[in-house]
Amino acid sequence: MRDPYEVLGVKKSADAAEIKSAYRKLAKKLHPDANKNDPKAAQRFAEINSAYEIVGEDDKRKAFDRGEIDAEGKPRFQGFQGPRGAGQAGPDINFEQFHFGDGARQPGGAAHGFSNFEDVISSVLGGLGGQARRGRARARGGFEPEEFTEPAGRDVAVAVTITLAEAAAGGTRRVHLPTGKEVDVKIPAGLAEGKQIRLKGQGLPGAGGVGDALITIKIAPHPYFTVDGANLRIDVPVTLYEAVLGGKVRVPTLDGAVDLSLPAGTSSGRTFRVPGKGMPHDGKGDGKPGDLYATVRIVLPEQGDHDLDDLMRKWRDQKPYDPRKSLK
Repeated sequence: MRDPYEVLGVKKSADAAEIKSAYRKLAKKLHPDANKNDPKAAQRFAEINSAYEIVGEDDKRKAFDRGEIDAEGKPRFQGFQGPRGAGQAGPDINFEQFHFGDGARQPGGAAHGFSNFEDVISSVLGGLGGQARRGRARARGGFEPEEFTEPAGRDVAVAVTITLAEAAAGGTRRVHLPTGKEVDVKIPAGLAEGKQIRLKGQGLPGAGGVGDALITIKIAPHPYFTVDGANLRIDVPVTLYEAVLGGKVRVPTLDGAVDLSLPAGTSSGRTFRVPGKGMPHDGKGDGKPGDLYATVRIVLPEQGDHDLDDLMRKWRDQKPYDPRKSLK
């Protein structure tokens, strides 16, 4: 593969933001979906993704700049590393000193050389790092060639915000992926906040395959419902006389309003459960929908009322009570 900096059209001194910007522009321009009549579009798109996998990741970029890996991410042979110091050639090896029979040693002892051909092979292979698995010396001087693990594709992550109604009813949402591609994502009914949807093969390609796209679901705040697991919660404003005398009040749910029977003498803060009016089940657990929990909030008139003031003074003087006695 060509030099990854050249593929992305950036200088070697470019910072991470410049590299990312260049990659996004090229991904959008060269995406196969946008070049359906160009048979080479997929090849060019794969090339820029492979280049970005090298220079778009800090550790790999440094390794490439140091010459430790090539443009495909494979390790380069660094040569013998001997006692002369890093980057210098190792000790001179006189192969005439070796006897390749079993148990033979070079003159001067094993500490200054190799006991047999396997030691030579081990030394050579010791200079190879990265993703290569070391060759294994066979008997009688043979060895297996090294096997390289091709880098797999990379997953991409996207957060998608949906409405509570979409989360409850399910549906399809158009999502723009970091690869530049747009896909239709099926959202199952009852999907909870933070859940992930995995799209196989929609990530970034690599020599060893293509990664996946991970879609994390976020639910936008609702004007009056709050999500509590599979349940929903709502504050229901009621008048003072509804709380004192009782009656029926209309309470909204996800699929239409219902009547809630309020008993006489209901205090503010009391919570009532409306079964089955929470989030639909998501196909897991017991399969039952959640519930709606309605909490009563007594609301006084916005404008003052003299009759109410007089009644409250009379109650205060003639029928006092202490609702906070348990706090003392």
